[in-house]
Amino acid sequence: MGTEKKLQGKTFIITGASSGMGKATALLFAKEGAELVLSGRNLDRGNKMVSEIEAIGGKAIFIPGDVAEFKYNQALVEAALQYFGKLDGVVFHAGMLGLGAITELEPSLWRKTFAVNVDAVFFLLKFAIPELLKRPSASVVINTSIAAYKSFPNHPAYCSSKAALLAFSKQSAVEYGPSIRVNSICPGPVDTPFIHASASAFPDPAKAVENAGKNTLLQRLGQPEDVANLCLFLVSADSSWITGSAFTIDGGVLAKS
Repeated sequence: MGTEKKLQGKTFIITGASSGMGKATALLFAKEGAELVLSGRNLDRGNKMVSEIEAIGGKAIFIPGDVAEFKYNQALVEAALQYFGKLDGVVFHAGMLGLGAITELEPSLWRKTFAVNVDAVFFLLKFAIPELLKRPSASVVINTSIAAYKSFPNHPAYCSSKAALLAFSKQSAVEYGPSIRVNSICPGPVDTPFIHASASAFPDPAKAVENAGKNTLLQRLGQPEDVANLCLFLVSADSSWITGSAFTIDGGVLAKS
């Protein structure tokens, strides 16, 4: 007999699924038997993701769009019901940086950063929660970042929005327990395109990325798969008594602070 897959027969929506931590999470969930609705902006990358998942025997569809748009989030939930007939969980990985010092940051970029990082989570859960309440062991994971606790140069919009997400995830856990478990993850420096974009706020971006890895207690950048493994734990039965919690996964960065 083969090893039982941890997510067999369950359906998840994953945002930010076409690259980085979202992509790693989608591939791992597919290997563990989940049916997936993948969200992202790039149709070509999304279609490639579906092909990769199908190649390992998984099931997935990709719905391109902007998570900051209210109706798009409704479409994601409708797709889960149309293609798979149910929704068991949501994992939020989509995000944007909105770089700029307070005195230089355009109000439109501040608002867009909050729209992508915070509004989108509210929008999708607004549509997802009624369906999640119908399922046993429903679970939500929100990618929040150590930026919820730690400031970075020229990141006021990003850090503020991530702190807001941390509070929102706890509030959601309180409102919908025991039916739905809601937890947040707080990654530190992970080797994705996102960290290289973030490093552009520093005088020497390449050195900033290098130092980010060296400055962790484990002396390396995290890998997307590290974060995917934590997401799997938090949506699976292995974490059935965990909700309203925030999990730091940063190689020890905050322990040094």
